[in-house]
Amino acid sequence: MQIQPNISLKKYNTFGIDVVAKYFASFNSTDALGQLLQYDDARAATQKNQIPILILGGGSNMLFTKNFDGIVLKNEIKGIEIIREDDNHVYIKAGAGENWHQFVLHCISNNLAGVENLSLIPGNVGASPMQNIGAYGVEIKDVFHSLEAFHLKEKKIVTFSLNDCTFGYRESVFKKKYKNQFVITSVTYKLNKQPVFNTSYGAIEQELEKMGVQELSIKAISDAVINIRSSKLPNPAEIGNAGSFFKNPEISGPEFHKLTQLYPSIVGYHLPNGNVKLAAGWLIEQCGPQDAVSWKGYRNGDAGCHAKQALVLVNYGHAKGDEIYALSESIIETVQQKFGVILEREVNII
Repeated sequence: MQIQPNISLKKYNTFGIDVVAKYFASFNSTDALGQLLQYDDARAATQKNQIPILILGGGSNMLFTKNFDGIVLKNEIKGIEIIREDDNHVYIKAGAGENWHQFVLHCISNNLAGVENLSLIPGNVGASPMQNIGAYGVEIKDVFHSLEAFHLKEKKIVTFSLNDCTFGYRESVFKKKYKNQFVITSVTYKLNKQPVFNTSYGAIEQELEKMGVQELSIKAISDAVINIRSSKLPNPAEIGNAGSFFKNPEISGPEFHKLTQLYPSIVGYHLPNGNVKLAAGWLIEQCGPQDAVSWKGYRNGDAGCHAKQALVLVNYGHAKGDEIYALSESIIETVQQKFGVILEREVNII
């Protein structure tokens, strides 16, 4: 546990934005976290001001637009263990610093079903309930049991149940109500001994057929999802990005009907509440800056929209965070002008 001054965060965020943290340290246990916070409290008292704290996981869902004038604490709490099981389920606990995709593969290798549709999502376990990550018809709330989180002010561990987290679409209590108040240290998932296959969403069925899968399994579904994501989404190790930059917006049924009259090919998914979730990627593709027909594949310097998926903003090398943010602003403006729909960022802006 060593606190370092003036550390570049370029390798700690998947956008690859080169900003500097005034102080940086990592922790691999709640005790170590507590010690780091004691250090911060002492320094804050000395300087008579509050030191901003940023807890960093995999850095896969944030965009740094400036240097961080505070202390960045990187969560590296590891460990995966089965804590109990019953006739139908296994309760498996993972440290918040575990890589999410590696955790998914661990579950699959142990025949634990429920997270296979969430394969290849970047980031760490700790971010999964914070964002209520989801893909191909499955969200974290579907497999979530509980989590443990360290209260930064009270310096104690608090357990959150499924209801406590009030999960929504890419939302939880940790993004708004309890923002910057807790550090998630571990998450416990309730996984199935007997799989319930979910292949109806997206192109999973077509990919399984393309793969020649004769007998459905959680591994086959995982492999199909990996193939689909790899073909559509850029690898952050090759091109800086944070995956989907915007949420898919939700509008009312009547609003959707009006849009279909103007744009018959508009892509939307009907929800049980009568609303319709629009495909943000489709909306973005239909718009563009003054010098281009579509945002898809657009590039201004090293900031751009990916050529295969307009929902993904990318850093081609040396883009600054504020340049990518400005691009997102322009995209939001053109989509609102054309469709009357306001896109909301999924990525956290720092």
